[in-house]
Amino acid sequence: MGEHASVTIRRKKWWITFAQRRGLPSASRMAISNQFPAAALLLLLPLTQVHAQSTTECSVGNEKPTINENNLWGAVVTTITMKPDVTVTIENSSDSRWFAINGTELILTDSLDYETENVLLVTLLCWKEGIEVNSVIVLVQVGNLNDNSPVFKETNITVKVPEDTKVNTIIIPEDTVTASDADLDNVQYELTAITPEALDYFNIHGINNPSIYLRKTLDYDKYTFMQLILYARDGTPGNADGNTATATINIDIQQADTKPPWFQPCTFINADKKVCISSGYIGRVNISEKTTEPLMLKPGPLFAIDPDYTLNEKIVYSIVSGNKDDVFLLNSDTGNITMNKAANTTDVFILHVMATQANNALRYSFTTVEIKVITKSSHAPYFENSRYTGTVSAGLATLSLVMDSKAPSIPLKIFAADDDFPNKLNPQITYNIQNSSDFTVTRDGLVLTNTMLQSAATITMLATATDEESLQEANTVITVEVTPSTGTKDERANLRYTAQDMAAVGATLAVCLLITLLGLGFIVRKQCRHTIERLVGKKRGEDLVEDLSNQGYQDDKNPLWSTKDNASLRSDTSENSTPVVKQQSNGFLPPEPAVESSIATASATIKGGEENKEGKDTDSDKEVKSILTKDRKTADDGYKAVWFKDEIDPDTKDDVVVIEDQVEEEVDSDEDKNEDDEEDEQGSQHGDPVVSFILDRAQLQATDGNLKPDQDADTGDDILL
Repeated sequence: MGEHASVTIRRKKWWITFAQRRGLPSASRMAISNQFPAAALLLLLPLTQVHAQSTTECSVGNEKPTINENNLWGAVVTTITMKPDVTVTIENSSDSRWFAINGTELILTDSLDYETENVLLVTLLCWKEGIEVNSVIVLVQVGNLNDNSPVFKETNITVKVPEDTKVNTIIIPEDTVTASDADLDNVQYELTAITPEALDYFNIHGINNPSIYLRKTLDYDKYTFMQLILYARDGTPGNADGNTATATINIDIQQADTKPPWFQPCTFINADKKVCISSGYIGRVNISEKTTEPLMLKPGPLFAIDPDYTLNEKIVYSIVSGNKDDVFLLNSDTGNITMNKAANTTDVFILHVMATQANNALRYSFTTVEIKVITKSSHAPYFENSRYTGTVSAGLATLSLVMDSKAPSIPLKIFAADDDFPNKLNPQITYNIQNSSDFTVTRDGLVLTNTMLQSAATITMLATATDEESLQEANTVITVEVTPSTGTKDERANLRYTAQDMAAVGATLAVCLLITLLGLGFIVRKQCRHTIERLVGKKRGEDLVEDLSNQGYQDDKNPLWSTKDNASLRSDTSENSTPVVKQQSNGFLPPEPAVESSIATASATIKGGEENKEGKDTDSDKEVKSILTKDRKTADDGYKAVWFKDEIDPDTKDDVVVIEDQVEEEVDSDEDKNEDDEEDEQGSQHGDPVVSFILDRAQLQATDGNLKPDQDADTGDDILL
């Protein structure tokens, strides 16, 4: 029997004795015996007070005091009032041990605990001259304080949760995580996380319901374990007087069978790595040749795994389609492909292979195996050098050449020979770097940087040469010495240009080039317009004066013009209203001086010829007379001159050859004044009779190959100019 039950029994006996002494009827004594709660004691107090009021020998200040639990020793319960000749004692009872009299005060001798004693009853006896004159009953109520914390049944709880558990499923029931409180206070709960993401997946149903449920689908590939803290408080949140208890919740996430098999190697096609796709396999077999060993495939043997690796379910293989004439066999357990018979034609087999979990046919995946039938290769490729060494500077841009260490001015180049070819050069060979992403190799074997190297280092890598036709391979080692950068980082950065920068520079240069060409074309047109027009006219069959004159020619011994001749010629022509010299608008010398120069030169040549006939010295300086003169020198035989028609003497018409005047009269009008400069130049050239005469003669001499240069076209006689 417990201590609390013993105390209760003692209290019942005391109250029965108390009722007998007070003369209570038997019915009241039976009620006290059968029902002894503290409330019943309170009902009996009026009866005791009636008796107490009958005497005034002694009394107490408070017959129903309340004392909070956890009191200090000597706490005063109440004060006692008594006459001088009266003494007070404590009646022996089950609760008397808690009390003592100190003078006129009733005190406690121990600290009370509401959870053990919630009410105490003590009887004070009043004595006078050894006789009990009266008694006083004091009923002490124990005050309950919040001095106990909530208590969890388990402070460390671990549960296993499969990753395919449905959302809103309760993973820890309420009764497992409910905390008890001895103070019988209202307990409230709060869930926090040690694993930061745990609260995204788990929570409690409410502050008064601590059951934990799943609020988001789990993923074993992301989280395999989570940890939470559950708080239980016996007061409102934030109340400093409240007590708190904690329990650690460990969530052990279990992998479930959620993924199909993956052929290896494979490539993830999404960020969460839920789907991994195989790019397929390739293989080669020789025509008319059956092999007994499993085929060698690229990038590796046919193999699939269960991505739910903690389960690692068994996988079986099968060929779905593509196996024409049943040439190949597939081992369902290992995935090895062998030949059932030889292939007699150069063909390509595309085998569709399926991998399925043995325990679940709905977990499957597909891949392809491309097997090409080829002519047998007698020799495998090989590297003539077992090791290559190169050097490159740090800080160079991507795809910079690695130079040969033995010849720093020559790029490093690796080469795999194949004796199946006369020159050992197999165009089907490709190169790859196996264990480094800092370098790459072109199809020609040039080694390039694949990134900007930041610091000096020595890098050793394995290079592989693969015959894409036969899939035969050869390996070599490349060692690259990365030397420190020769320039600063900023200088290197200034050397790098983007495609947009180059496009802008190209566009600018194109615009500058176009402007330059337009300017050059304008200058050429301005300066050579007439030359081009003459060339165009010549092609059209026009007779242009400029074609027969050499404007750039000037004889050193016979100058183009003499001041005297120029003045004479201009004065003569002005009298006949025929312009001889007219300045061109383009700034060049007019064609007329060139014509006169030709005339003067021709005259000198003719006279020189006559002197040669007479045996005279041709080198003597003699005056060259102009043919443009009005004086007739008939005394000089063999001398001929040119006159204008209106100046011919009628008496000498027989000795004169008449040249028709081709000059068109100019009309002084507003329309003529607005004519183009080119028309003025052509009019000045064709309107001069001297020019017309010379041009006609020159054209005849040029077209008649049987005439001598100085013979008349009509008579064949020599012409003196």
